[in-house]
Amino acid sequence: MSETTGAPRAGGARRGTIQSVDRSARILKLLASGPRRLGVSEIADRLDLARPTVHGLLQTLQAHGFVEQDRDSDKYQLGAGLLHLGNSYLDLNELRGRSIVHAERLAQRAQAAVRVGVLHGPTVVVVHHVFRPDDQFQVLEVGAQLPAHASALGKAILAFGPAQAVDDLTADELPKLTRRTLTATALRKELEDVRERGIARERDEAVLGEASLAAPIFDHAGLAVGAIALVGETSKILPRAPTRELTTAVVDAARGVSRELGAPRWPAAGA
Repeated sequence: MSETTGAPRAGGARRGTIQSVDRSARILKLLASGPRRLGVSEIADRLDLARPTVHGLLQTLQAHGFVEQDRDSDKYQLGAGLLHLGNSYLDLNELRGRSIVHAERLAQRAQAAVRVGVLHGPTVVVVHHVFRPDDQFQVLEVGAQLPAHASALGKAILAFGPAQAVDDLTADELPKLTRRTLTATALRKELEDVRERGIARERDEAVLGEASLAAPIFDHAGLAVGAIALVGETSKILPRAPTRELTTAVVDAARGVSRELGAPRWPAAGA
């Protein structure tokens, strides 16, 4: 019996598609739609599929590295295998392409490393990285995944993204990476400040001794599609509060990339 189906139906594929492939694609899209990990029952209910079917598809996707299962909760998220498939896409990604010149200028202006990232489930994926302009050894971070709740990049994107993304991220207890990592309540409060100021900060929340300062990047539709950030030693990036010079530099870079993506304005309150 062929898996090719005709008209779409509940839990089924659309005309001319292979049912198992269609269902797998829908699972991947669902996991990509928010930062929260999902269990088999949650995925089955949201997609109107049988639980055994979902479990089998997840096992297959996991075998190929396209999804990962959290050991503590048994819930699933997108896997690193998708990043490997997307390496060629990263080179062509419009956000990355449009940000290259602005990221280079920001690194020179601030004498610090620069990251450009996009939201990927509960993490931010670095799609472009500019080394700190000095002779010290540094590691290229393109493809690295950062915790969205403990990075300035993540906060900048979440603050201007859909409320559901924040709800999903904070539905479970946030991983405590250092003693300064924010709780869900503190994160929500800080995101309000980010929306007001248009700038996000992170001090020792993911790695002790490292801080970052980020601003959101918007596309032609006014959607927050990414963020750009300075990152470096806490004593240089955020000794106490961000300096006006560094804040202005990051905002200028975010505005520049947003303008190249067709954003009619940089829609941050007070910016």
